[in-house]
Amino acid sequence: MKLASSKTILKKAQEGNFAVGAFNAENMEMVQAIIEAAEELQSPVIIQTTPSSVSYAGLKMYYNMVSAEAENATVPIVLHLDHGNSFQLCKEAVEAGYTSVMIDGSKLAYEENIELSKSVVQFSAKAGVEVEAELGTVGGKEDNHEVTGKDILYTNPQQAVEFVEKSGIQSLAIAIGSAHGFYKGIPKLDFERLKEIQMAVTIPLVLHGASGIPDEMVRHSIELGICKVNYATELRAAFTKGVRKVIENDNTLIDPKKYNAAGREEVKKLVKEKMQICNSQGKAYVCKQALIMNKKFII
Repeated sequence: MKLASSKTILKKAQEGNFAVGAFNAENMEMVQAIIEAAEELQSPVIIQTTPSSVSYAGLKMYYNMVSAEAENATVPIVLHLDHGNSFQLCKEAVEAGYTSVMIDGSKLAYEENIELSKSVVQFSAKAGVEVEAELGTVGGKEDNHEVTGKDILYTNPQQAVEFVEKSGIQSLAIAIGSAHGFYKGIPKLDFERLKEIQMAVTIPLVLHGASGIPDEMVRHSIELGICKVNYATELRAAFTKGVRKVIENDNTLIDPKKYNAAGREEVKKLVKEKMQICNSQGKAYVCKQALIMNKKFII
């Protein structure tokens, strides 16, 4: 199947009160694991790469891996740039074949964030690629992007309306208390703030930093309007767990295929669990029909 754009899938999630899991992939095995999980559960899926992953392997490498695996898939698959840190990187991702990008101007002044996001939207629209942006600042660390203490700023619902209108973005990442990386304690999500944002903004909302948030809190955030849930840290931990277990059991093993396969299985198991939390299982068909009707397959 061709890679898909994100807007149609997230709109169906918004209408159907489910979320699409967005999973960060670091290598071929993680890409395979995510797509195999989506196929088995017949779930739409978003595969993401961050700037550090792009620096490691290149946009074209990830595009080629995902598009090659997507060829034999029956479920909608979106390839998304997560936390794009510049107009140039978003531009390069679109040109490389990514079907969705995030521009993260959350550390900029408000008006600068609007202008940067707007410029990415205007460029990406020429290729039919949708754009996610962030208002407020999600705590924790994602690649080299770190937000701590005094820099954490929750999303203002009224400001979100203006931000969406002026930037023209298709989905909005909001800050309601989640954080990138593992949590040291139980996270506290501001569900009242989420309700206010959902009532004020019409486009799909995105929850970053879902790794480590209790399942019931993720489910409740989806009930209140979250349409895309990002997972990264837990997938890294799962892959490492599988690899480490095999190597520790046999210190003579030198075949990467064997230990990487174990990492792949751990990631696949985890992704299936997260898709069920998002309630996206069985939703591939309705998303695919909407994509076909709207002609929103990209390649």
